[in-house]
Amino acid sequence: MTTTTETRPVLRTAYQKSIAAYWNAERDPVNIRLGEVDGLFHHHYGIGEVDPSVWEAPEKTRDERIITELHRLESAQADYLLDHLGDIGPSDRLLDSGSGRGGTSFMANRRFGCRVDGVTISTSQVEFANNQAGQRGVADQVQFHFRNMLDTGFDSGSMRAIWTNETTMYVDLFETFREFARLLKFGGRYVCITGCYNDLTGGRSKAVIQIDERYTCNVHARSEYFRALAANNLVPINVVDLTAATLPYWKLRAKSSVATGVEDAFLTAYREGSFHYLLIAADRI
Repeated sequence: MTTTTETRPVLRTAYQKSIAAYWNAERDPVNIRLGEVDGLFHHHYGIGEVDPSVWEAPEKTRDERIITELHRLESAQADYLLDHLGDIGPSDRLLDSGSGRGGTSFMANRRFGCRVDGVTISTSQVEFANNQAGQRGVADQVQFHFRNMLDTGFDSGSMRAIWTNETTMYVDLFETFREFARLLKFGGRYVCITGCYNDLTGGRSKAVIQIDERYTCNVHARSEYFRALAANNLVPINVVDLTAATLPYWKLRAKSSVATGVEDAFLTAYREGSFHYLLIAADRI
């Protein structure tokens, strides 16, 4: 599993350095406490209906039930993403681009039995995730790297599939998809789950701007994804609007002890139609 020689620094702009600093310092309970449920630490949101029995739990245990349910919905989202990667075998190699603390990478390795590489510009996340790989006994198959998704250093055509799970709002889509097209084998699959603003509303709504400010990100327009994919020989084969499917997660999270204050912005943006939660699967041609 060779890689090309890295000749440029990983963090190249003031913005990238600020994002790296944010995630190096991040210790948000909404990520840590949920991950402690079963050792899978995610940095994305959830989909699916909430188990109604959560609300019937005694008050002293209800919050723990909510935490467990939120984590279940986040893992269900990751499973749904993996469902769209196509026919993956043990000899294939996958890339988790913007891998966070590694939750989806470990789920992919467990499901497919293949090599998984994760890249992130957070050294703290790299260290955490590689420690997790060692504890899980899969360090020979799942590895995390301090690399920039815009220029990963991996060999051209080395990946059978690539995914981004709520990470594309930090990068230029055309530059990112150009790198993914280079990395993917012919016929390889790219899967994205992301929030994007609705072009029909005429720009970012107040609620979407609040989301940008909370995470120091730059939410893209829905149409920009498809323009960038087309420009880089990535042809969508499946587009799923997950907006309705994620609303139960946000309603539950808003009533939990790990609420961060951004929940109202997400709920408002989704309900008013200014923000969509999409899965896009595209093949490399």
